[in-house]
Amino acid sequence: MQHTISLSQWVDKIGPQARQMVEAIEACVHCGFCLPVCPTYQVLGEEMDSPRGRIVLMKSAMEGGLSLQEAAPFIDRCLACQACVTACPSGVQYNELVSPFRAYALGQTRQDIMESVQHAFVNETLPYPGRFRSAAILGRAVKPFQSWMPEELASMLLLLPDRLPTSRPLPNFIPAKGTRRARVALLAGCVQQALAPEINWATLRVLASNGVEVIIPQEQGCCGAILMHTGELKRARQLARKNFKVFPPDVDAILTNAAGCGSGMKEYGFLFMGLKDESLAEQFAEKVQDVSVFLDNLGLLEPPPLPQPLKAAYHDACHLVYAQGVAEPPRRLLTAIPNLTLLEIDDGGLCCGSAGTYNLEQPEIAGELGRRKAQSILQLGSEAVVAGNIGCIIQIRLHLKTLGKMLPVFHTLELLDMAYSQIS
Repeated sequence: MQHTISLSQWVDKIGPQARQMVEAIEACVHCGFCLPVCPTYQVLGEEMDSPRGRIVLMKSAMEGGLSLQEAAPFIDRCLACQACVTACPSGVQYNELVSPFRAYALGQTRQDIMESVQHAFVNETLPYPGRFRSAAILGRAVKPFQSWMPEELASMLLLLPDRLPTSRPLPNFIPAKGTRRARVALLAGCVQQALAPEINWATLRVLASNGVEVIIPQEQGCCGAILMHTGELKRARQLARKNFKVFPPDVDAILTNAAGCGSGMKEYGFLFMGLKDESLAEQFAEKVQDVSVFLDNLGLLEPPPLPQPLKAAYHDACHLVYAQGVAEPPRRLLTAIPNLTLLEIDDGGLCCGSAGTYNLEQPEIAGELGRRKAQSILQLGSEAVVAGNIGCIIQIRLHLKTLGKMLPVFHTLELLDMAYSQIS
């Protein structure tokens, strides 16, 4: 795509990432292969709410023909699911365009009061498990009054569970059972620690059962993925730098069991492009693996059968299947469990609407995507759902409940843990 963007001007404004932004714009040939895979285009049916439409808007804004204020609402409606990246025959790295553009626009456009409150709340609570748990406890107390609240606040309360699980601090070390096959470090996550702490415990037990020694750095913090999603790139770098210092270098891998976190950490090289920490960020990112990939490569020790036969629908988290290209490893792990029948959801890999903080920021679109995902799952006659991302788990559980179906929604590692627990 031809353009009149002043590269030097945008390098001064944004930094070296501007070059990747311009390359993404130039690579787009407006072919339309991205349209059928774009969730917002499927819901809204508007050209400007498609990847190629947004590229034209960002191009126009960078050329000066369109104000950032005019372009921002359409860019903000992007889920950043990256389905378009895998579908694009021209190799447009859309994610390398939308992320820095969104970050730049954040500081140059106006937000109304409630949007500012919501943005501040997300950035000051979600990356901090202790704060988030306190906020969740308060949220549950005021949940009966959500119908009287502004939509920006009510959407947050809607996602809270009926009860908060008991918080159990993670140990700093879990030894391998039997012969040690590997040594890893685990990212504990933020929201997951407050809303679904059992996922981490299940992960630790499964890794130990497979001969993996696990270090859980106690000084670790948020990986920064949430702030990358909301455009707060400087703060995301601050959080990442802290983890660079506390995660040990002498491990076989740095594992995460949350697709959003894994995707964010794998983009550290782009996040730190042109900065003094770029090489360190790239080295850290190279060690990051989703736990399903690590176990698949290591070779899963044969799990016992589940106590009862179970039919479970597998949901591909966007930040696992599209952003990280991970589709088969979790399926191989799950199909290795006797008594488990894995069902495929026939919706073309449509996003569930969680997408980081998207279901907080764009509740109407997220709600429609969640409803469609839940309906596709129910059409299978499944007895449970399994996914590899805490945001997807919360979103799908909510919309199944809204449709009156209380199917259990598991993390991949929880089902593996359920199987291994049968060993006496």
